[in-house]
Amino acid sequence: MIFLLVLFGLITYYVVKRSVAGITNTPVWLLWLVMMTPALVMVYWVATQGPEAQFPLSWLIALVGGCSIAYWVLVQWGRKPGMPTPAEKIEAEMKAKATSVAQKKGTLRPIDKEEENTLQHCFPWSVFYLQNIEYRPQALICRGQLRSSPTVAYETVRENVESNFGDRFLVVFQEGLNGKPFFALVPNPQTQKKSAPPVTAKTARPTLALGLFLTTLFTTTAVGTYIAGVSEEALQNDPSLFFQGLPYAVALMLILGTHELGHYFTARRYRMQATLPYFIPIPFFLGTFGAFIQLRSPVPNRRALFDVGIAGPLAGLVMTLPLVLWGLAHSEIVPLSESASLLNFQALDPGASIAVALLSKLALGASLMADSAIALHPVAVSGCLGLVVTALNLMPVGQLDGGHIVHAMYGQRTGAIIGQVSRFLVLGLVVVHPELLIWAILLFFIPAVDEPALNDVSELDNCRDIWGLVALTILVLIVLPAPPMLKAILF
Repeated sequence: MIFLLVLFGLITYYVVKRSVAGITNTPVWLLWLVMMTPALVMVYWVATQGPEAQFPLSWLIALVGGCSIAYWVLVQWGRKPGMPTPAEKIEAEMKAKATSVAQKKGTLRPIDKEEENTLQHCFPWSVFYLQNIEYRPQALICRGQLRSSPTVAYETVRENVESNFGDRFLVVFQEGLNGKPFFALVPNPQTQKKSAPPVTAKTARPTLALGLFLTTLFTTTAVGTYIAGVSEEALQNDPSLFFQGLPYAVALMLILGTHELGHYFTARRYRMQATLPYFIPIPFFLGTFGAFIQLRSPVPNRRALFDVGIAGPLAGLVMTLPLVLWGLAHSEIVPLSESASLLNFQALDPGASIAVALLSKLALGASLMADSAIALHPVAVSGCLGLVVTALNLMPVGQLDGGHIVHAMYGQRTGAIIGQVSRFLVLGLVVVHPELLIWAILLFFIPAVDEPALNDVSELDNCRDIWGLVALTILVLIVLPAPPMLKAILF
């Protein structure tokens, strides 16, 4: 517990320092202490009352809510003069941070009068009537009136800029707070390098990916031995029992790997540079903190942003469903106890989630009753973790997959608002699932504003909108408990 507290404290301090140190004079250590107070109080409670004592849920909600409010008040109280408000920050990020593809070194080469005249001719009046050009440190902001569809305007201007300036600029199309779209010409970082190595050599890094994969396979197998019921003494007497952890390890890594490969192959389909999946091994907890890929090139449009965002959760879910059904079918039914919950693998409460209730009934049939819990098979443990990972990634917050989806569906500003609301909804969900408290807290550290695409104005088609609603429905089915009426029908 002390190790986890220290680890969580270090992560919290890093996130607080990166997120608000530049906008407020309030000491970082004070903000860190406020955010760590719930965890510190809970550890003190366990240390004094014993591990069997249950921390009062009302105290937990009051602590998290009060500390969140205190954190916001302290940030605002010490806000540095001239720092932007949240609305201004969103607009600034749509103009500047959204152009994160800009070069990290060097400055924008100024364009002379002749080049400015050339640039003006890149905006046909029938497509986008250019009114003025603003010079920014990392971009040229071109404002005007949109006179055609966003897609036609973006493709026309981009082709004209490329034909006159080559690959000197990346063309970004954003929507301001006033609802009027604008163009931003950002220096292309690739042109700043005399010779760019091939994509496969620069971004794939297969040796690193393979090393992390093998290390994570070992750590998850080690954790899987204990999930399979192998004691430390038995493992020392017979080291071959170590391989009993493979079912858990292989199933979990299949789910996580399929999720990330869904992102990877979709990104490659849109000719975006992306790394291979990197697994994160840890020698405790679940054996891994998950996996991720890194995009090394800008997202071309909201359609690509949507497809890349939704591909991972859907691919992971396709792999999860057969594994969780097989695992549940080989699990043991035990009496329902007060300790049963969504993440209690020795006594899983099937009614803790609508999706789990449906899958459990499908796998176990009439043998599963209303007063039954499930002692999960190691493969079922991996499957249930796959459902949880899918739900967490589908949370419509910031740069999570769900954040990409709502951003692509409703635009950057509306997506940011949805993310803010979702944070508090998940915090309220802790009343039903107290084990999700740590995730509810972490959501408040994720920036609500997602990185925009180059063409962040063109909207999605109806088919993608439907798939987006399907993804959000899957999120609801996983995180919400089964209502009494559904329990009565199933059990």
